[in-house]
Amino acid sequence: MHSNTDELFLSRLNHHPHLRERMETLLQVVENVAGDCTKADAAEQAVLEEIRKLGHDALQGWAERAVQKATETRRHQEPALQGNGKKKSGGIRSSGSSR
Repeated sequence: MHSNTDELFLSRLNHHPHLRERMETLLQVVENVAGDCTKADAAEQAVLEEIRKLGHDALQGWAERAVQKATETRRHQEPALQGNGKKKSGGIRSSGSSR
């Protein structure tokens, strides 16, 4: 059963490549792969920075998913609603030569 849990976790993590990347980096800090965290203060700073970045990426992913879900819900409620693409503005029309 433990294997199924691991597979499910990895599958979910693979759907969020930015989070996976952050987790890899955090593991590298914990394992001191670069060899630059020889003191606890340096390791603490590196871990805190990665956790901050992980939190940012997690919230960014949440926000993108929330927008997608809200859009889908709205389109389901009002099928005639059209997408919100880029504006096709030609700018401000010239009114003639300026003096």
